[in-house]
Amino acid sequence: MFKITVTPRFGDIDGLRHVNNTVLAVWFEKGRNPIFRMFTPDLDLSYEKWKLILVRTEFDFLAQMYYGSDVEIRSYITHIGNSSFTIGHEAWQDGELKAKGKAVLVHYDFIEQRKKPIPPDIRSQLEEHLVKED
Repeated sequence: MFKITVTPRFGDIDGLRHVNNTVLAVWFEKGRNPIFRMFTPDLDLSYEKWKLILVRTEFDFLAQMYYGSDVEIRSYITHIGNSSFTIGHEAWQDGELKAKGKAVLVHYDFIEQRKKPIPPDIRSQLEEHLVKED
């Protein structure tokens, strides 16, 4: 499991004083960086080096998050297929689970414009962070 801490910015807050729902996508993406590095260690976004494409995201908002208290983003692997895998995400504030979500990514060759099997060495790294869902 990977953990990062984000501090809500003033601009992340909506008119009801909540963390805006659009901010969660950015925070969860930031939480995926260690997983991105498994495929592209230097995070080079060139077509020749970048190896992942996002095909699905989903979010469940469980409770309100507010300005003034840090949020811990937890990211982990929930499923590994032949060429795709699913990342689970959680947002915790003040010791409470406030939101959760998933992202499905595909190992992808942008030059050839097709999916590729996940290499065995990367698969084993992903498996180290595999968490069974309830």
